[in-house]
Amino acid sequence: MQYDVIIIGSGPAGLSAGIYAARGGLKTVILERAIIGGQITSAHQVENYPGFPEAIEGFELTERMRQQAERFQAQFLDEEVTAIGMEGLCKIVETHENKYRTKALIVCTGAYPRRLNVPGEERFTGRGVSYCATCDGALYRDKVVAVIGGGDSAVEEGIYLTHFVRKVYIIHRRDELRAQKILQERAFQNPKIEFIWNSVVQEIYGTDKIEKLEIFNRITGQINFLPVDGVFIYVGILPNNKLLESRINLDEAGFVYTDEFMHTNIPGVYAAGDIRHKVLRQVVTATSDGAIAAFSAEKWIRDNYEALEENGAKLSVEQ
Repeated sequence: MQYDVIIIGSGPAGLSAGIYAARGGLKTVILERAIIGGQITSAHQVENYPGFPEAIEGFELTERMRQQAERFQAQFLDEEVTAIGMEGLCKIVETHENKYRTKALIVCTGAYPRRLNVPGEERFTGRGVSYCATCDGALYRDKVVAVIGGGDSAVEEGIYLTHFVRKVYIIHRRDELRAQKILQERAFQNPKIEFIWNSVVQEIYGTDKIEKLEIFNRITGQINFLPVDGVFIYVGILPNNKLLESRINLDEAGFVYTDEFMHTNIPGVYAAGDIRHKVLRQVVTATSDGAIAAFSAEKWIRDNYEALEENGAKLSVEQ
């Protein structure tokens, strides 16, 4: 099947790209292997996206974006992309079910949570170890949990957990947070939150469920054990770049280099959202990326295909 634009990933960047591409009259499909909306669907509140002074749940925000894309006839398919052919004018996208051709490709595959890689983490994932407070926070009502990290996600989700739990320990490897000041102030003022500074978790202990954390103080060298019922890990993200390695230019961390128009090093292939090398990963920057990528894709199609189509040339896999 032939499309004008194929978008891989349906987070805010992919949804925005779908809205702009479909509204521009391009035959557009968004391929998503998991939940439409991406990671932001797990956010209990998005309070810094323009237009929502009372904040909005992440799921509701992306659901509105999906509906808007569908209004302009963007198509959504629940399929996992297994291979991409980027050579030639026409791009090839393969899934387990189908093979598609497209004039332009927009990659919005996003990122996923970085693991601590300590003993016990894998064993207790889903049984006390979590990477999503919105998903699992209610399971720990009146219990004690730890949050690992010092950035926006760690502090914001730590605050959210106080709606359910009796106590939240935020464990950070440094002596100050990297989170936005407004989040820091809220956390410092919350009586349910206690900070453990200059410390790292070395092991997660338990039998059928988590019982305690082994914590190493990087300044004193002291090791302590902290009894907890659950641990939420927010120590960064890693790019979903498996389909792109060796062909797309990536930075040292594996994120995609683009220019301001979202062009990658391969003509007709664009990247948007958290998969990009960028200084700020927020919903508002992702939607901006997606809009620009769709605009650039439309221009690419106009500049490279209209002459061929006017001359009656047939698009093929080899082109």
